[in-house]
Amino acid sequence: MSHVDYVATGQRVLQVELNAIEALRPLIGEDFRRACELLMACKGRVVITGMGKSGHIGNKIAATLASTGTPAFFMHPGEASHGDLGMVTAQDVVIAISNSGEAHEILAIIPVIKRLRAKLISITAHADCSMGRHADVALTIGKSPEACPLGLAPTSSTTNTLVLGDALAVALLEARGFTAEDFALSHPGGALGRRLLLLVDDIMHKGDQVPIVSVGTPIRDALLEITRKGLGMTTVVDANGSLVGLFTDGDLRRTIDQNLDIRVTPIEQVMTPNCLTVPAGILAAQALAEMEARRINGVVVIDDQRRPLGAVNMHGFLKAGVV
Repeated sequence: MSHVDYVATGQRVLQVELNAIEALRPLIGEDFRRACELLMACKGRVVITGMGKSGHIGNKIAATLASTGTPAFFMHPGEASHGDLGMVTAQDVVIAISNSGEAHEILAIIPVIKRLRAKLISITAHADCSMGRHADVALTIGKSPEACPLGLAPTSSTTNTLVLGDALAVALLEARGFTAEDFALSHPGGALGRRLLLLVDDIMHKGDQVPIVSVGTPIRDALLEITRKGLGMTTVVDANGSLVGLFTDGDLRRTIDQNLDIRVTPIEQVMTPNCLTVPAGILAAQALAEMEARRINGVVVIDDQRRPLGAVNMHGFLKAGVV
């Protein structure tokens, strides 16, 4: 086995592919604009098709488009000839990917795509190929050397195709005014989705789960309420049920240092009067940010009369995956 400098090879591959991407830059021009306009005008779905490595890249492009506001899916060209073309309608735009532009599996279905009157965008190394000549818009990635020393394994070409797909997706994203909140709607199971969609109402303890004591309650009874509700704190309300303060584990530690008789000392003497509150309906992530800014472990959710609607501590945010 001959000696191979793995680091040098890795760096060479990166440089070859970086050069290919740089050569792609001037190819993003009028045809790219026309492709974006065609995709923006699409009333149906964007259908990506490609064979072999181009198909793998097409799958990724379809996923990126779908998650950034452009409904899209991948269609295998081989399966398309055996029934999957039924997924394509006249309202769709098909993006066909092939480095050579001569993939026979794709060329076999182009007449049907045309008969269906779906629009066709090709992504090939150069426009002067069978796919490019049939396309409504022909996008090119250029003919850069592959990083593979044999010049056979798709490397630079697939990287450029992926980069071009990302460029299309981001251009469409910006044109649609797609926001982080829109992104979260298609990623509800991810961390970003939870941070941008989950409301404090969704994770707070509410109803009988909210620890509440009234002004005048002895500290001992307030401790019993904290123990029953398990949040490490209790709200303190006046005769109208409006919040006047909060008593937490931290307040208890400070109370112990004062040598007070917890059996008779009223809770308002040792509570924190200016506690953090948030209104119902705000994002859980926003409530968490306010807690972290004040370095506290709990927050009370109130209505417009300052009546406690709920309470949540750091454990609740951790359990919900907001942290």
